[in-house]
Amino acid sequence: MTEPLHPDLAPSWLQPLLRGVRDVDATALTRHRIAPKPDARRAAVLMTFGEDPSHGPDVLLVERADTLRNHAGQAAFPGGSADPGDSGPVATALREAEEETGLDPSGVVPLALLPELFIPPSGFAVTPVLAHWARPTAVHAVDPGETAGVVRVPVSLLADPSRRVMVGHPSGMPGPAFVVAGLLVWGFTGGLLSALLDLGGWARPWDTSRVLGLEDAWSAARAARQEVAGS
Repeated sequence: MTEPLHPDLAPSWLQPLLRGVRDVDATALTRHRIAPKPDARRAAVLMTFGEDPSHGPDVLLVERADTLRNHAGQAAFPGGSADPGDSGPVATALREAEEETGLDPSGVVPLALLPELFIPPSGFAVTPVLAHWARPTAVHAVDPGETAGVVRVPVSLLADPSRRVMVGHPSGMPGPAFVVAGLLVWGFTGGLLSALLDLGGWARPWDTSRVLGLEDAWSAARAARQEVAGS
């Protein structure tokens, strides 16, 4: 079954990003160059962009619970593995987002499917679903055992050069990351967000030579969270 996409309903501020992802190649979205295996477990993530009068365009992210087996404590797009009853990646992404954040799927307009990406640590082949959060509702961590927090992160903060770093990882080359909203956004999600900023024309020049080790990056995020909590 072909799931409905509605690129014609994208607001004007999202149209540059929609044009940017139209013919994008997987190699522009992730530093991994490993193609998904045919028998890889399928998953989808919801990259839903909304708009708030106080801060402009934003994107919905979740913080994974520390107790999870995979990607514990990491910031990520809502999403997860496909169920047999899902009609496709859009259905998977919307279902998982609702289960994790309480988001109302009827207020989300799917716009485009990005190329399937492979995540070696977990073995998932992930389809990113680009969407417009046309009618935002209140969100929260539905299951604390799975999700520690839910946050709408302004695009302007993600594009702030002072919040961007490269994070080293013992298993590979450094990748783009963000220290924002008390979170460290790195790895798969950090690389994908960095690509979206570039493709949407939101990116600003930043110091890509600023490389932090993973522990130092986590420390910076924790310090930022304490600063926010104390303000």
